[in-house]
Amino acid sequence: MARGLSLGMGTLGFFFAIFLMPLTVAVAISFVAPAIAALLARPLLGERVRPLTWVAVIVAFAGVLVVLRPNVMTLGWPAFLPLLTALGMSLLIISNRASAGQGSALSMQFFVAAVAACLLIVAAILGNASGIAMLHIGQPDWTVIARCFVVAGTGTIGHWMVYVGTTRAGASTIAPATYVQLLASTILGWLLFDNRPDLVTLAGAAVIISAGLLMWWDARRRVNAIRDTDVVDSAV
Repeated sequence: MARGLSLGMGTLGFFFAIFLMPLTVAVAISFVAPAIAALLARPLLGERVRPLTWVAVIVAFAGVLVVLRPNVMTLGWPAFLPLLTALGMSLLIISNRASAGQGSALSMQFFVAAVAACLLIVAAILGNASGIAMLHIGQPDWTVIARCFVVAGTGTIGHWMVYVGTTRAGASTIAPATYVQLLASTILGWLLFDNRPDLVTLAGAAVIISAGLLMWWDARRRVNAIRDTDVVDSAV
């Protein structure tokens, strides 16, 4: 249930964010999720936070501030919505760790989607009852329904592939591949919505990605050190 609630919270934050700001900005800020997960891993999972992880977290949040600066002045508090997405995704990462091995990839995906769907349905009903024009459900056009099917299909496949990749190759191995999402969102946002990222957004995104790669490098270094130690012990 925790994984589904986390996914639902992250989804709500992201859809509100891309409604109010360029796609690239929302995606760039959401990439701070691994840093938040590293911080929450200590109180929730009892994992030790290494000094280099603290450095990466500080760097990541510095990048977020760089990206947020112009958007805070323009949008106000809604500019922080991508951070809600990042929090939801970080809790999903932690929940994945806690529930590893409890079921197959398909069964885990089904239960996560079921819980998230319930949360999003309740949110849609409350939004429709709020009287806010942008939250009114109404009768969607067939093109909207078609796009929803595309989002649902690609999202399901993406989450399934991440889960399978994590269980087979390890999170530290596949982590760099997730940053392709930022490149893809930048290109698609430019082509489909004419959202051209400015230099400030690109600079902040580069800082956030650098922090994520620093955490990945540190994790890989620790894994290799443990593997080398095991090899030496087995040889002795």
